[in-house]
Amino acid sequence: MSLIQFKDICKYYTMGDQEVRALQHIDLTINANEYIAFTGSSGSGKSTMMNILGCLDKPTIGQYSLNGKDVSQLSQDQLSDIRNKEIGFIFQSFNLLPRATALHNVMLPLVYKGIPLKQREELAMSAMSKVSLSDRCDHLPNQLSGGQRQRVAIARALVTNPSILLADEPTGNLDSQTTKDIMALFDQLHEEGQTIIMVTHEDEIAKHCHRVVRLSDGKVVLDQMNTKADSLETINV
Repeated sequence: MSLIQFKDICKYYTMGDQEVRALQHIDLTINANEYIAFTGSSGSGKSTMMNILGCLDKPTIGQYSLNGKDVSQLSQDQLSDIRNKEIGFIFQSFNLLPRATALHNVMLPLVYKGIPLKQREELAMSAMSKVSLSDRCDHLPNQLSGGQRQRVAIARALVTNPSILLADEPTGNLDSQTTKDIMALFDQLHEEGQTIIMVTHEDEIAKHCHRVVRLSDGKVVLDQMNTKADSLETINV
């Protein structure tokens, strides 16, 4: 089932008297329950791709369909509503509120959905259980390790039951062992049916994903199925 469709997506910026072509004529389909990584060097278009996929920005031209809805030309308020319903964000820097407990950080997205307090607490506790942190609900972020903070951030992304988990360099601030633990959690979430999209410059992270799309100069230069961690089959280049 097609979850995301890009048709001739372009994103252009003007810097001074120059036009920057951040994305150029991208055609792409992502199905439900895919586990996909967008890779590329600095300036390849990864961040712009993430911003458009996450409805944080709109393409200059082209059509972006998310769950059958054209979101290309929606207003900022409409995009905000789509983000809250469809997308769970996970960032490199965790983005947790420092004076709120882990549980209250996870509950926060539910406030914007108008869910009553008791139900918010129940849903947040369930999300914390999914990331094996039920015993850390009352801890503040500075009382948690980096890996635990990222697990809280993943729980916060999961709590609204989003169509997509969108992870931007999710292990960039973690040591190697914690990175393995977090990637094992992503692997498990995918096995349970979650659609996961990662933006990363690390090949080792991309190897966990079942599909790798490489960008260069705003274009897709490689689209590969990663059926085994180190065996790639090229598709749809």
